[in-house]
Formats: sequence, C-alpha cells, structure tokens
Amino acid sequence: MTPGEHAPDPRGARSPAEFLARLQALKDWSGLTYRELSARAEARGDVLPRSTVANMLSRATLPREELLTAFVRACGTGPAALEEWRTVRRELEGRRGCGDASDPGEAAPEAPGPDPHPGPDPVPVPEGRHPDPEGPGPAREELPASEQLPASEEPPAPEAPPASEQLPAPEAPPVWPGAPADEPRNPGSGTRFRIRRLLVPAVAVAALVFAGVSVVAFLRDGHTGHPPRTPTAPAAGDVRIRVVGTDFCLGERRGTRSGQVYQVPCAAAGVPLYALAVAGDGRWRIASDHPDYGAGCSGLPSGGRVPDAPYEDSECGDPTRIEEFSLEPYGTPVRGYRIVPAGSATPGGCVTVVGDRAAAWSRLAQAPCAPDAAGQLFDFDRRD
Repeated sequence: MTPGEHAPDPRGARSPAEFLARLQALKDWSGLTYRELSARAEARGDVLPRSTVANMLSRATLPREELLTAFVRACGTGPAALEEWRTVRRELEGRRGCGDASDPGEAAPEAPGPDPHPGPDPVPVPEGRHPDPEGPGPAREELPASEQLPASEEPPAPEAPPASEQLPAPEAPPVWPGAPADEPRNPGSGTRFRIRRLLVPAVAVAALVFAGVSVVAFLRDGHTGHPPRTPTAPAAGDVRIRVVGTDFCLGERRGTRSGQVYQVPCAAAGVPLYALAVAGDGRWRIASDHPDYGAGCSGLPSGGRVPDAPYEDSECGDPTRIEEFSLEPYGTPVRGYRIVPAGSATPGGCVTVVGDRAAAWSRLAQAPCAPDAAGQLFDFDRRD
C-alpha cells in the first residue's frame, strides 16, 4: 500500500473482466501476499484460503459476494469502499443475468486494452512495410525530360579542355597538389590516382567507425573500468543472481511485503537468499529464502496475463503464478542467460530490468524479449 495513493475504484468496470482487473489492482495496492491476505481475513473472522484468492484473480468470472467481501476487507478498505465493490458486482450480475454474468466472451469487445483471455491471440502479427511505389517513381521519370536543361550547365567541364587544351586540367592542381603535371592529361591514370588517394581516407574512416562501434558495444555491456566477466551457467544449488555487465544482483527491499524483486548493489544483496532447483523438461525453479517470510518462489502473478507483470517472490505452489522458467543462453560466446517464463499467457516475454537500468532499486518485470537482450541477461554465481 503506497501512502497517499487511493485504492482502485470499481465503479468504472463495465464487464466481469474489468471488474477482476480492478480486484488485481486492489491486491497490488494493498502490497500483501496471498498468505498475508489469508491471515488478515482469518483475524477478522472471514474465510479466505490463499488458493481461492489466486483462482479468483486468474478467472474472468464474477466472484461470489461472500468471497468478494472477505477479499476487499482483507485488502484494507473501509466500509464505504466495500459497499461500492458489492454494488458494482450486483449491477454487473444483474446486467447480464446470473447465468451470463460470468461469460468472458462478451467482455472481449468492450475491453480493447489488455485481453482477459490467455493464449496466443493477444499477440498480433505485424504486417510488413511496403515501400511507396509512387514515391521515387514519378520523380525519376521526369528527369529524362528535364535533364536536357541542367545538362547544358554541367557539360562545360568536358568542353573546357578543348578550349584550354594547352594548359593542365584545372581540377588537378587544387585537388591533388602533389600530382605530376602530365598526369591530368591522362584520364585513366588520373582516375586511378584519385581512387588510390581516396582509398586511404576511406580505410581510415572505416577503421575509426569500427573502433567506435567496438567502444559503444563495450560500454553498452557495462564493462567500463573492468574486463567482461565470464557468465556462470545455471546449476542446482545456492546462487547469487547477477545482472550481466553491472554490479547489481537481485533482491527485495526488506521491510516491504510486496515481494517485488529489484536490482540492488551486490554488496548489499542477501534478502532473500536464492537457489536454483531443477523442475524437469529443461525448466528451473528459483527458490527464495526470506528472513521474515520464510521459503518461497520467484514468479509472475496471474499466469503472466499482464504484459508488465511484476517479477516477485511469494509462496510456492500457487497455481495462478508462473513459477518455472527456461534459462536460455544468449550470444556466441555466451554473454549471459535470459530468464524466460514457462507457459506465460503473454508469450515472447523475458524477465527484464525496467526503468533506469543503471540505477539501484530498478524493479524487474515481464517485458518482450529484446533482440539485444538489454536488461535481460543474468548469470548465476555460486554462493558459499
């Protein structure tokens, strides 16, 4: 719960899918994990199993009113806000009928934003771009007709030598002051001479460009002031997850309950402690051990349905979370490893440092895998 930030308002929801999206926003606003929500509900005398909460938020159907009541109260809203949530739920249920209120199909046309349905459909296939055939075409066709006028302006260069044939070509002295006097009279040797003279600066420029690109690539990888590290391949056991090319490692902000994972200075990392566990079929679990909340797993909420879903630590075994990942090598030779959510409802995503990648405490979230893998490469140092 962010101080001064108002709780999400349900009154703008026009479909069950939008209503559920606001419930997810309410959980995010509360900053509580499923385990903490269940404990707070139990303290109030409500029944709110954490698995039930997770299932409720992963669907596009209206929750039962008693479940909604327990959840909204556990999130920390007051009586007035609770009544607003109940009222909106009743209106949506009455608008579509008890049998149709939970139909996710009708919600799709009204929600042009994030698609409530998991699957490959939300990923549009970009159409190729075609050059405009009318762009350069007409301009080039008109040139032959009008070329006779400008041509009369340029030919004086070749016509001038007959009038001043006794003198050396006027172009040679200013362009190539070191050339012999008889070379300009031989067009072939002059052309070869110009090519040789032009080739030297061209090669020099190409060398400078290559050196500049190398320096940019060197700096982009974060290797300023120290040689590049050889990334450590994933292996089962205790690890420290490092952001490639930086002095940042993954960790949480102690004292908060959200489980959000950030990049933090490796010297200050250690909350929680991480370990890799083989999950089978080439997949991995990233286990966490928090000094305050105990064992958990890194993952993405709501099955990765939200494109910018936060990468966070929470209890293991939640069926609505993505808790298994492919650790895919990138580059030849390998520069690092991508953390790719397995079975995400938003395909083509990678765990990514978002925001200012050069700053500490930038958060991690699901984002499209970039061709240059910027902010998406990690290595797994052994932890003693």
